[in-house]
Amino acid sequence: MTILAWAAASLAVLLFVLTALPWSRSTRWWVRGLDFPRLQLLAVALVLMPVLYLVLAPGPLRTALLALVALCLACQLWWVLPYSPLYRREVPDAVARPGEPLSVLTVNVLMDNRNAQRLLTIIRAQRPDVVLALEPDAWWQAQLDQLAADYPHSLKCPLDNLYGMLVYSRLPLDAGQVVFLVEDGIPSAHATLRMPSGREVALHCLHPRPPSPPESDSAGPRDAELLVVGRDLRGRDKPIIVAGDLNDVAWSHTTRLFRKVSGLLDPRVGRGMYNSFHAQLCCLRWPLDHLFHSEHFAVETIRRLPAFGSDHFPLYIRLRLLETPESAAQGPDADGEDLAEARRKRREEDVNQVHAPRV
Repeated sequence: MTILAWAAASLAVLLFVLTALPWSRSTRWWVRGLDFPRLQLLAVALVLMPVLYLVLAPGPLRTALLALVALCLACQLWWVLPYSPLYRREVPDAVARPGEPLSVLTVNVLMDNRNAQRLLTIIRAQRPDVVLALEPDAWWQAQLDQLAADYPHSLKCPLDNLYGMLVYSRLPLDAGQVVFLVEDGIPSAHATLRMPSGREVALHCLHPRPPSPPESDSAGPRDAELLVVGRDLRGRDKPIIVAGDLNDVAWSHTTRLFRKVSGLLDPRVGRGMYNSFHAQLCCLRWPLDHLFHSEHFAVETIRRLPAFGSDHFPLYIRLRLLETPESAAQGPDADGEDLAEARRKRREEDVNQVHAPRV
């Protein structure tokens, strides 16, 4: 075999290992991190198949390696294909459906970024009903407080540890709370949005710690926070929105488990990925900023907004609160095995007795 053939064969084996490891469900950061670059691994598989065909001589080795790479390709497609227009939409369009509009802009500001005026310009151009800012310190709060005239209702928890959280709202925020569900120093915000009609929407804002050094060697705390909230939202009749930088990709097993347990829907399914991170590295992008909601909503629009100096793009989603829940909306269902896994993950982090505020 030539050097090129050896390199291609070795890359095929490595691709298989990187594809297979996440199926182990290990919480180690370097395993869970392999959930992120599925698009990139998919691209590698697409390029590698013709290379293997060209550089390897016909025979059992070429056949086996091509089959291995094809398996990797199919696996990565299984995870990411729902986040493309080729897939059935999980949430219907709002066209011709009566209801009230509700728009949310979620943005990780990057604490050390100082381009606040560019972000304020974006917010004022979009005029969302709710602004959720993640990673703000006291400096960022001082800048974003310029929104106070238009956004008189707020929840504020600025921190200098990269986990601050600010919520600004045009709509009244009733029963608002900032709590530390799983880890000290990692806040979440919870409130009831009161719509102009008087209807109430439960809003839960999250930003768990990512599974990567030096932040955390394990995905356990992140997974546990998502599943605590998911468990407490399960079966509720009230309209619900969960938004934030979950430090997890839309297609990961944990995010899918959260959606199964909570019963919430992802408006991106069947529409697009709307990759919000990394704003400066176009080859390393994936969807980290999320908005999930109950069946009470339909989708008017989803937009990834322009970069403003952060490593995240802002994400804007405009929903419509329907007069009656949409029976056509259908997300993944939890079975007994899913619920048992969620209980086990909470038990491992000793948070079975922790509950999200009921708003």
